Amino acid sequence: MSNEVRIRKTQNSNCDAPIALTIAGSDSGGGAGIQADLHTFAALGVHGTSAITCLTAQNPRGVRGIQACSPKLLRHQMDAVFVELKPAAVKTGMLFATPLIRVVIERFQQQGMPPLVVDPVMVATSGARLLKPSAIAVIKKELLPLATLVTPNLDEAEILVGRKLRDVEALRSAAREIHERFGCAALVKGGHLRGLAEAVDVFNDGQGEWMLSAPFVKGVSTHGTGCTYSAAITANLALGRSLVDSVSAAKNFITNAIANSCHIGRHQVLGWAAQK
Repeated sequence: MSNEVRIRKTQNSNCDAPIALTIAGSDSGGGAGIQADLHTFAALGVHGTSAITCLTAQNPRGVRGIQACSPKLLRHQMDAVFVELKPAAVKTGMLFATPLIRVVIERFQQQGMPPLVVDPVMVATSGARLLKPSAIAVIKKELLPLATLVTPNLDEAEILVGRKLRDVEALRSAAREIHERFGCAALVKGGHLRGLAEAVDVFNDGQGEWMLSAPFVKGVSTHGTGCTYSAAITANLALGRSLVDSVSAAKNFITNAIANSCHIGRHQVLGWAAQK
């Protein structure tokens, strides 16, 4: 029996993939953060690049520790990507602290920047704080006006508008207010609303309002869904789709990723690979 390995070059029509950048924290458990973003980019045929803001020691049960990157190193990571691998779209996830947020702000104050999707990661599903309280004001005042889209979940939207959101009408009002106050489109996610048969999200870009709904998938862990949803929007923008189409496609992507979750060890992870 021969042990020879035969290699042949194949023609690949998808080798000129667009580039997307994620600026976020690393999840050592692989279910959220940078890792979820890169899984999503790959599943959608986009080359993923990254600038890591924080190292986290975490697994699906919780966050055990956080070590922030220095602003200088974050800037170097972003510079390295933009110089040689200019992204067609960018997303932010866990930014953690004001000095790191300011690095992103400085970059996106420049001319000719790609679309920016801000996932305002504030609290992990486990309850761990992923954004220092002092940084929230900087995100609201300085980062969101530079964004194309912000994608808050229910808790984050309540922080942005300063009141409780208890039903779909409140989501609609919040999406409209976020756009009016900060100037970016808003996708307010209602997956945590109680008493609904479907997961309802509201998208408002100032030109119109869209409601996106999908049946809840019962008995599935939702760790990493926010990261994956915003990464799917970013990937679709990088592929040249409009913002409305990107949000719609991402809603389908995250719904399918939840429905196709698989067991890894004693936990579930989203079914990114099922999308390929």
